[in-house]
Amino acid sequence: MKRLPVVVLSAVMLLSIVVLRNETQAADQYPEKTITFIVPIEAGSDGDILARPVVQKAAASLGRNIVVVNKPGGASTIGYLELLKSKPDGYTIGMGTITLLTNKLQGLATFDYHDFTVLGTFYACPNNVFGSKKSKRPFKTIKEAISFAKANPGELSIATGGIGQSIWIGAQAFITGTGINANVIPQAGAGALVVTQIAGGHADLGVLSLPAARPQIEAGNISFLASLGSKRPPAPYSDVPTMLELGYDAVWESFGIVAGPPNLPPAIAEKLAKAFAVAANDPEYHKFISGLFCSPFYLPPDKIVPYSDERRKAVRNIMAKANILKEK
Repeated sequence: MKRLPVVVLSAVMLLSIVVLRNETQAADQYPEKTITFIVPIEAGSDGDILARPVVQKAAASLGRNIVVVNKPGGASTIGYLELLKSKPDGYTIGMGTITLLTNKLQGLATFDYHDFTVLGTFYACPNNVFGSKKSKRPFKTIKEAISFAKANPGELSIATGGIGQSIWIGAQAFITGTGINANVIPQAGAGALVVTQIAGGHADLGVLSLPAARPQIEAGNISFLASLGSKRPPAPYSDVPTMLELGYDAVWESFGIVAGPPNLPPAIAEKLAKAFAVAANDPEYHKFISGLFCSPFYLPPDKIVPYSDERRKAVRNIMAKANILKEK
């Protein structure tokens, strides 16, 4: 093998030094202009509402404006693809939800969270189990429902969202974690249709988010039986137990991730990560998301992939059992 001439080696080294110096200077001056923040879901949706305040607080830390741009569609893949293909200069970043984990497993995307520069998480919203007060089995506690299901395999009915959706995965996590055999009734949509099913007595239980269920709880048509979160919901529902504390390994929470395109320069990624860490841990933001019955949930960049990998294993198993797993 021929050795490179000394002149060539020197030129390569000099070029490397120049590139490194330019990147360092760019990082020192960053940000110099407005940053675009892609939200891959509709304006006014739960994730959008949760993202905007944390973006504003991060912008204050960075000293630059951050403009939220909604890019919904294709199970969030439209927004994700734009972020994935954007220039890695720190001026286009965005939000990921649980679909950044599930889409690839379902064959809806060829990428997932491994392909982005992850910068931090900022909220967690658990799925919950609600009981109908109008069905022929108006269970007062989740233990009653589980006991009935074990004594009568296949008779307990559970309404949930469309197959593959987050609340559908939550229902499967509940079934797997409790070891019951239930009649799952997927809806053509999401939480609003699930509420209709249980409030009308068409299903014994339903799995969905608390904000969607709250009006029917207050109307007296459904009962809040258990949370699939890692901790209890805030007041006035803090007396509702988690499945974990009842002894069942049944947890399912959606969460928000701040991400950038691949190959984001480390110094710029660090600046962004610090700004969003401050925002995600802000007491005012915690109060805001608690009002939406979600929980503060911050993970630094180095913890996000291991955490998501563990969640991914559980989802993969659920999808495999349901014959909707597309990833080999």
